[in-house]
Amino acid sequence: MEKLNAAQPLFPHLPERLSGLEDLAENLWWSWNPGARMLFKTLDRQAWKESGHNPDKMLREFPGLLLEKAGADPDYIRRYDDVMKLFHNYMQQKECSLLKPGLPDKKHAVAYFSAEFGLHRSLPFYAGGLGFLAGDFIKECSDLCVPLVAVGFMYPEGYFRQQIRDDGWQENLVESINREAAPISKVMGKDGNQLVIKVPLTDPAIHVAVWKVAVGRVSLYLMDTDVEINDPWNRGISARLYTGDLEQRLRQEITLGLGGAQMLKTLGIDHYLLHLNEGHAAFALLERIRSMVSEGKDFSTALKQNINTTIFTTHTPVPAGHDVFPFQLIEKYFHYYWPDLGLDRNAFFQLGLHPEKPDAGFNMTAFAMRLSGCRNAVSKRHAKVSQKMWQSLWPEVLEDKVPIDYVTNGVHVPTWIEPKIKLLLDKYLGDHWLDNHDDPAIWQRMDTVPDVELWQTHYWLKVKLIDAIRERARQRWTNGNASASIILTGGAFLDPSVLTIGFARRFATYKRALLIFQDLERLKKFFKDRWRPIQIIFAGKAHPADDPGKRLLQNLINLSRDPQLGGRIAFVEDYGEQLAQYLVHGVDVWLNNPLPPFEACGTSGMKAALNGVPQLSIIDGWWGEGFNGKNGWAIEHDETSADPDGSDADKIYKALEQEIIPRYYNVSDNGVPHEWVRLMKETIKSNAAGFSARRMVKDYIEKFCKYSG
Repeated sequence: MEKLNAAQPLFPHLPERLSGLEDLAENLWWSWNPGARMLFKTLDRQAWKESGHNPDKMLREFPGLLLEKAGADPDYIRRYDDVMKLFHNYMQQKECSLLKPGLPDKKHAVAYFSAEFGLHRSLPFYAGGLGFLAGDFIKECSDLCVPLVAVGFMYPEGYFRQQIRDDGWQENLVESINREAAPISKVMGKDGNQLVIKVPLTDPAIHVAVWKVAVGRVSLYLMDTDVEINDPWNRGISARLYTGDLEQRLRQEITLGLGGAQMLKTLGIDHYLLHLNEGHAAFALLERIRSMVSEGKDFSTALKQNINTTIFTTHTPVPAGHDVFPFQLIEKYFHYYWPDLGLDRNAFFQLGLHPEKPDAGFNMTAFAMRLSGCRNAVSKRHAKVSQKMWQSLWPEVLEDKVPIDYVTNGVHVPTWIEPKIKLLLDKYLGDHWLDNHDDPAIWQRMDTVPDVELWQTHYWLKVKLIDAIRERARQRWTNGNASASIILTGGAFLDPSVLTIGFARRFATYKRALLIFQDLERLKKFFKDRWRPIQIIFAGKAHPADDPGKRLLQNLINLSRDPQLGGRIAFVEDYGEQLAQYLVHGVDVWLNNPLPPFEACGTSGMKAALNGVPQLSIIDGWWGEGFNGKNGWAIEHDETSADPDGSDADKIYKALEQEIIPRYYNVSDNGVPHEWVRLMKETIKSNAAGFSARRMVKDYIEKFCKYSG
């Protein structure tokens, strides 16, 4: 059965009275609307759980008799009608009163290119923070009626699933996506078949099939090279995210950039402001210029017009995080291309040259910086770091005048606020707080929330988190593919009454996952304290090609086996969107201790703060803007210290000893730690508005979206 076949319903066993569930299941609007999710969940809670909270998969497998029963239930029908009315009103809205004028009145004013999108676990097209940032960005653009179309890849094999071996080593497992059981649709061509386009000037030809994900009012178009017309080598270009093979990686970025621009043209989207989320899709710049040159413009004129309509967002201050391709590879794939631009070999190579490393290869970030009129980092501190990193592109200006601005990242509030927290805020913040959640004044009403209600809600979420972790461990045990020690390190000993610290991010060396273990004997005292213990939950993946990151993870697993640590360390494998939701809602403290200045932003901490979880963080990325002295703890990194890691760890221990542990365990007679709850309220009050995706999208519009095409 092919999706998007208008004559054939996706779920033919749906009763007519509930036919709207098909439209709802195929639009990710449900993923950030609790009432919509409850429509599916209340059909059958176990079926909802087994589907991975994926209504498309659930409805395909759900018995027709039970659907008929729901269609005859007056209570269910009432909830169904309420949700469908909200959904239809949302989809029909064309303008948003919350948004100041700033974009032209065109069908698609912005084309947003990204190599990954983190939207929902049923669409595993993300590796980490970059993808979730992209997902939150397009969700918020939908909420604000920003005329935007998004472009990415449909990865049949996703990123990878993580499984820990008995020796603690990360295994990278492939689990192919079932396209027919995910909220994704074929885009059909005029001939009635799925639309397939050719990537410009590729030899042998590369073709991509086009898919669409409906993200509220935004269309995300995804390209897939797994089509029969391609040769076997080309069919695997989009197989998985961030392939380790350098040449295949280049072919991937050629397909994303050149193919993405051609796909938009085929879809009739010709005039747009191009927004590049990192440099992976930067070749889209070339295809726009080539198209203008083919229409009679010279290269200089086309380049200027392109620069005036391009935004480039850089996300990484880590040098190794910027793609650099050998010149011989670039020549292999572009020697036939640069004549169409009116350039020779040398002029083309100059576009991607890093002035300080001219022999290193074609640098995609340098290339994107040169060909974009607006460039931004993702936090205030990251802007300073980026200006220093890329000053050589503008040698005539002072470092603080390098033309790289910043828009600090934010998170999509409806997605990341826990539904029970939302119900509490609905009760005390007013009926329309969510519509105006980027207004800091709204959040000052947190003081009216009774301490006992906020604490009871948080504690319930912590129990829910630990139950979910234990269930994962139980399932791994029943599958029979893990030793008892791996199961126990997976969280079997966790206790909801204990102060719980969360650390969840990619296992890269600069993120220093093991920093808190610097003084193991000192740490053991925290774990083994009879009356005021702590426990730490770790999660995260190492890149498949990052052996140092995998060794860090293995060391952590082996540490957590030590009985002297009292079973207080847990590593939860296969970190993804679902586990992230549990963690940012349920832990008591969010730990972040990267080596400055390598944390560009850090949106996971924002998600935790939104739900009242205070930060214990090195001052880097967003925390330099978020910390106000009352909403968590900030660790100043001393790079002049003879032992920087030891110095940072000592400050973390002191914060735990002197402030965090005493405050958490200072419980009143009614069982509420009032000082801690005040800290939770301050965390929400000071961070929720300023670090929302709504504020972020508005900043992009006000700073950069001055269309002059």
